[in-house]
Amino acid sequence: MTEVPGDSYDLVIIGAGPTGLFAAYYAGFRGLSMAVVDSLPEPGGQVTAMYPEKMIYDVGGFAEVRGRDLVEGLVKQAAPWNPKYLLGRKAEKLETVGDKVELTLDGGETLKAGAVLITAGIGEFTPRPLPAGDGWLGRGMVHFVPALAAHAGQHVVVVGGGDSAFDWILALHPVAASVTLVHRRAKFRAAESIVRQARELGVRIITDAEVTQFIEAEDGALEAVTVAMKGAEDERLPANAVVAALGFTADLGPIESWGLEIDHRAIAVDSTMATARERVYAAGDVAAYPGKVKLIATGFGEAATAVNNIAVALDPDAHLFPGHSSNAE
Repeated sequence: MTEVPGDSYDLVIIGAGPTGLFAAYYAGFRGLSMAVVDSLPEPGGQVTAMYPEKMIYDVGGFAEVRGRDLVEGLVKQAAPWNPKYLLGRKAEKLETVGDKVELTLDGGETLKAGAVLITAGIGEFTPRPLPAGDGWLGRGMVHFVPALAAHAGQHVVVVGGGDSAFDWILALHPVAASVTLVHRRAKFRAAESIVRQARELGVRIITDAEVTQFIEAEDGALEAVTVAMKGAEDERLPANAVVAALGFTADLGPIESWGLEIDHRAIAVDSTMATARERVYAAGDVAAYPGKVKLIATGFGEAATAVNNIAVALDPDAHLFPGHSSNAE
């Protein structure tokens, strides 16, 4: 397949998370021209937006890898095939025109492609708010930590009881002056193993409690928070930063109107990763089939499966399995 000019491609990938980035690499390996569309301004999807500094432990070949380093490696891996990145752009409309698929972006730009691969993860995600932090976002409160160094020497309060809250506790503990967890319940949603790690580090964990007030210093910066505790007096905690790790809501947005079979914000696919719509495929967390396990490693395999089947759909003379990349010259 030869690269075509302008806004026409063999493949358009919707979603620039790890699965989408690996799909871009593999599409290049198969000789397909491709564009990658994502509503976020940078590649990496949830990894870049939510946990760039966290260690990831379930990617083959890495005992551990920092989120941003994984994304950097995936971008580098795809780079030789010159994927066209359309970032900060939302896919709005999908139409089939003859043997092509036309994708309309917000702003009206139309991309023509032989096939579309949806790797949109959980879709668009919106952090759940911390009512007491109204007006403090970006000036003392964050939902995610883009750079751990920004909190070096600070007193940090993390609000939440899930895996993400404890992940931030463990990541911030080595650099912050202090880290305290506040959770409104006595039980946690987080895995017991990471709760145990936090306790072993001596992190203060306050349960049956809520942050009810942000206290401003004379210079306008965050100085402390008030914590209301069940059965005890309110306590004032020093806080230069609050990480509101309360989870998020997710929405597939316009994708839900594209005539696909969708259940619980996931797109049904068959063993080739094809959806209910011709020349539209899905891979990664957004794809669903019986027995599915949502891991980055799973997404990598699904991306390769999808791209190989797309290559045959676009050119019936192509081989489904082209050989191992290590054999390519």
